[in-house]
Amino acid sequence: MLKLKNVSKFYYSKGVIASGFSRVNLELAMGEFVVITGESGSGKSTLLNVLSGLDTYEEGEMYINGEETSHYNEEDFEEYRRKYVGNIFQNFNLINSYTVYQNVELALLLNGENKKDIRDLVNGIIEKVGLTEFADTKCAKLSGGQKQRVAIARALAKETPIIVADEPTGNLDSESADEVMRTLSEIAKDKLVIIVTHNIEQVEQYATRLIKMHDGKILEDKKLVEPEVQDEDISRDFKDITLENRFRIGARNAFNIPVKFTLIFFVFLFISFAVAGTYATFQKQEYEEATYGWNEFFSDTSDTRIVINKNDRSAITDDEFAAVAKLDNVKKIIKDDTLIDYTNSISNEDYWYYFYGNFESIEYFDGELDYGRMPEKPGEIVLQGSRQNYDLREEPEEILGETFYMDDYEEDGDRNKNMTMTVVGISYSERNDWQVKYYVDNSILEVMRQRMALQDSEVTSSFAGNTYTSYSGDPYFQIVASDKVPRGKAYVSANFDYEVSDGNCLGERIEIDIENTYHSESLKVNVAKKYNKNNFKGLLGLDYSENHEGKVFINSKDYQELFYNGIFQSSVYVKDAKKLDGTLAELENMGFNTLAMRDALSSDGADVQQLISMIKTFVIAALIIALFFISYFIIKIVLKSRNAYYTTIRTLGASRKISKQLLDIELMITATIAFGLFMAFMLLVYAGVINNAFIFDLAGYMSAGNYVLMYVIIIGMSYMISTRFAKGLFKNSVMSTYKEEV
Repeated sequence: MLKLKNVSKFYYSKGVIASGFSRVNLELAMGEFVVITGESGSGKSTLLNVLSGLDTYEEGEMYINGEETSHYNEEDFEEYRRKYVGNIFQNFNLINSYTVYQNVELALLLNGENKKDIRDLVNGIIEKVGLTEFADTKCAKLSGGQKQRVAIARALAKETPIIVADEPTGNLDSESADEVMRTLSEIAKDKLVIIVTHNIEQVEQYATRLIKMHDGKILEDKKLVEPEVQDEDISRDFKDITLENRFRIGARNAFNIPVKFTLIFFVFLFISFAVAGTYATFQKQEYEEATYGWNEFFSDTSDTRIVINKNDRSAITDDEFAAVAKLDNVKKIIKDDTLIDYTNSISNEDYWYYFYGNFESIEYFDGELDYGRMPEKPGEIVLQGSRQNYDLREEPEEILGETFYMDDYEEDGDRNKNMTMTVVGISYSERNDWQVKYYVDNSILEVMRQRMALQDSEVTSSFAGNTYTSYSGDPYFQIVASDKVPRGKAYVSANFDYEVSDGNCLGERIEIDIENTYHSESLKVNVAKKYNKNNFKGLLGLDYSENHEGKVFINSKDYQELFYNGIFQSSVYVKDAKKLDGTLAELENMGFNTLAMRDALSSDGADVQQLISMIKTFVIAALIIALFFISYFIIKIVLKSRNAYYTTIRTLGASRKISKQLLDIELMITATIAFGLFMAFMLLVYAGVINNAFIFDLAGYMSAGNYVLMYVIIIGMSYMISTRFAKGLFKNSVMSTYKEEV
């Protein structure tokens, strides 16, 4: 079965070479009960370790069933221990946090058996060693004799042809020792049993062969009883441990020592909060920096604003507006957003008060009035602006009741006072600039929309065989809306008589064509009346100025149909800017083109943003590296107590690879539970159950993808910690690691 030919074992320590044993020749056969004895330091335990494959040798040759082993590496010896050897140690090498049943079961699970198929076998072996009533007792609570019987049961469970025992009765009383030896002698009938002991009296009556060693050499080799020698190879073929059992054992290891689990759990929990907090802080800083900027086309650059239009450039329907309004993160929709980005200045009669800003419907006012009241009749407005604005800050009550005018002028330099506004309320906003917002009624908005429609459209008029293109700054053939003009008619200047051959433009047709970004439209009207300086007020209800000359007045509804052929562009405002990406995706799925204002800004701070992004990447990478080494240092100390466990399972036949995988699973399960608690905490924050404004604000900068990436990082860290720890733990032979432990 086993043969040693001139085998020697040496130890190297600090440049000194020591001999474990030297040039040993030995043959051992099945059925033998071999006792190796000798004084301390004689080499008997070293010889036993070489025979069992727990340690290597440096000289000579060891044969297993006639096969040479001098070329064996650690993996080969792992396979040898797995197929051939069951170990019984003086210090038992049990897993004290496991029950008796689990210790015996482990030997079978590691060798590929299914848990459900081995229950009867395990219970039978436990009964054989007389420990049935202790099957569910943790080994830490057993006596020395009981622990040794568990070690024997575990060795029996492997069903290997060789059983080796190092001082199996060294820690036992005489009664327990005798019971252990009787059990081992029964085993020896169909196995090779090798026992190392210094107490020859305890084992002599059971031995079939006695070997005495002295100073690393065999002094005496005496056969006491001739065994029935079996030459055939009766080793078992084992399968690899199943994936299910790897996770089962890994999970058992994660929880079987509560203190260990708690310490490692809090390490990974700390990592989760540290990484999330740092990342969210930088995301917030980067986001806030990105909101500082401008756009030459849009004046309202709020980070809550999304501009939408349809992919096919058609008008947005009421049903589509209703669908957008139902989105969770939508706060409001300004259907016709023409005026949002149209800024103008207003001032009072003597220019004492001057403001610059843009117009918005009073129905969208959601602030609080600090002075005055809400509008009650047409022409009344609310001003909203920053306290940085001097007039709003220093003289708010003086502004109330003041009449303001648009700062536009007629060609002769006279001020146009057709649009008047009376300030009745003042509200302070969080804006940090000088621009204000005019909250006005629809009568003022309609005038502003007409101006914008004319400004944004190319208007071509055909009259009396000639074509005229009107520009917003040129009154000639400029189209103006008036409720005084009937549908399908036009009021024109008396000077238009010069455009027709018979000198009278009444009844002449004007064909008006408009074209803008989204649509084109045509309208045909007939000249019904001519205005001049004298009848202008009577016809149109307006004060005459020379700037009116050349304008074409048409009915307001005709004007509306001409310029407002549906709503083509709108602005959607969200409740939470940090969830804007999700809203963008929903809008795009509904068939809209989208433009988020936060993505349309130009800024002198682009270099700052890039710097913040670079710093964020560096700091997070440095944090992860620092957390890895801190975590490794702490977990290494915690796992140091687990060295004996992994040494034990390697003696049972687990390879380095399997042992490493069990450690991987143990740490990953703990990391996953810690991350799960972290996620539960964050869900409570999002739900408002944990009411902390600071944490809630930071949480808003974390997306689902960020959490997934965090989990990958934490699992990756657990794997790297496991790999680094295992590299040190498994670098030596099993016996070298075991000696470090004991």
